[in-house]
Order: sequence, then structure tokens, then C-alpha cells
Amino acid sequence: MRLMQHKKEAFWFYSYLSIFYDKLVNPLFWTKKMRDDSLSIAQLDQANISVIDVGSGTGFTTEGIVRHVSPQQVTCVDQSPQQMSKAKVKPALQGCIFQLGDAENIPFANDTFDRYVSAGSIEYWPNPQKGLTEAYRVIKEGGVATMIGPLDPPNALVSFAANTWMLFPTDQEYRDWFKNAGFDNITVKYVSPHWIKQKDKYCISISGIKPKSGFSPIEKTQIINEPLESETQKGFLRSTMMLGRILIGSLAGFIFIPIALIGYLRSAFAPKEALPEEYRERLNNYQIAVLTLIGILLLIWIF
Repeated sequence: MRLMQHKKEAFWFYSYLSIFYDKLVNPLFWTKKMRDDSLSIAQLDQANISVIDVGSGTGFTTEGIVRHVSPQQVTCVDQSPQQMSKAKVKPALQGCIFQLGDAENIPFANDTFDRYVSAGSIEYWPNPQKGLTEAYRVIKEGGVATMIGPLDPPNALVSFAANTWMLFPTDQEYRDWFKNAGFDNITVKYVSPHWIKQKDKYCISISGIKPKSGFSPIEKTQIINEPLESETQKGFLRSTMMLGRILIGSLAGFIFIPIALIGYLRSAFAPKEALPEEYRERLNNYQIAVLTLIGILLLIWIF
């Protein structure tokens, strides 16, 4: 039951989430250390490479990319103008190219880029296999595509809530999508925020190399081109379903915010590993306000 796993719902969802995404959401679920560790397999350290960041959102992942690649060599693609407007004003991203577009129909020609990166976007793709064939198509022969996304939680209840919100693929699904799209030399790295138990596989970074120029070998097959029923529905029914999916999916998603905040508090009293200052995560004022509100609501409910 995936109530947010569609691009149209995600478009409206991020229209209001973009207001506080970098202040409340990213610091909990997609940290600087996770980002930089994930990008370590993207092979961004070569000179004069061009990079496309698909589903770039507010530019948090792009800020990690431009630590290695000149902004002038980076193209950001996202379907949300609200998210993109946040990225455009970030000092580190001045010089990047910004293009509204769809991850499953990328508005660039075959064999255009040396690197493809997508983080936190696959969760909303109706057809992830199609998205991976597009990743294959737009990079050059010998180019590297890196996909970063969540993994299906091991806890059954958490998994149900997660998959109500959006798509949480399994480890094997990511591997199969890359292999089916035609990528070689597939490499995997796992990352997680500090409040997650280390034995849990929370997030995957997976990359592969394009062996031949042109389209993916499965580009013309029905499996990746067949329209989903929910994407073809029209009129009042479609609008009603979309509103319901946004509301229920958003509620399921926001359940994870107090879970993460409580995890932060628990980890605050745990032994600290030696980390550079830039990677030391602390609750900010937005998160403290939400945590305080949760505490007040709990007290009201108890008494």
C-alpha cells in the first residue's frame, strides 16, 4: 500500500515540505556524513567530468557533489520548482545548471554526462526500472551512475508505515534494477544516521558503469514502458485519490520525524565516535520545537 509513490503526489507534497526540508527533515534522515559517504563510490574525483543530479531537490546532495566537481559542470534536474528555488540561492551551487524535468523521462540526449547521481528520489518513482534505464541512457560509455535510496526496514510495523509513505525497495531490488538496465561493475555501500542501530541497513548507495553507448538493452521492452493504472486515471476520481494519497501518505511520513528525534535523544547519551566537527549532528531549533510540541501533546494525552 504505497500512498506517496507517485510523482504527482510528490510534487504537491514537496510544495509545502520545501519550506522546512533542509531545517527539519534532512538533518534527521540524510546527514552530511551519509551524503559524503554515499558519494564516495560515485567516482567524482576525476578532472573535467560532467554530472547530472536527478531529483536534486533543495540541492543538499548537489552541495556534496560540488565539493569534487566545479558547479559549472553540474546539472540539477527536479520536477519541483519549489524545491529547486531553494537550491538556486545556495552559495555553493552558483553556476550549476537547473532544469525542471522528470527522472523517468530526463530532458537530455543520450550519452551526455560522465556521471549520474540521484539521492532520495527513487522513493517516488512509479517505475524504478524505467528510471534506471534513463540513468543508463544519459551517461556516456564508461560513465558511472550512482543511486542513493532507502531500504525496506527490517521491523514489520515500521516497514508498513514506511511503504505507506513511499517506496522502500529491498537490497535485491536495487541490484536487479541496475543489472537489468545493463550496468556492469555494480558496487554497493550502506550508510545510516547516527541514531540508527548499526546492524540495520538503513540506506543504500549503489553504482554501476555503462559498458556501451546508447540506450539501455531493455529500453524497448514492455516491462519499463507499460503505464501504471494510477498514472492513467483522469478527472474527479484521480483528483480525489491524489488528495487522499497526499494526506495519508504525509501523515505516515511525518510519523518518522518523532521517531528520529527520539533516536537523537537516545544517542546523545551514547559514547561518541571521533568525528570531524562538520559531521557532528545536533538538534536545531526547529527540531527542538517539534520535540517540545510532541512532549506537550503526550502530557495532555496522559493527563
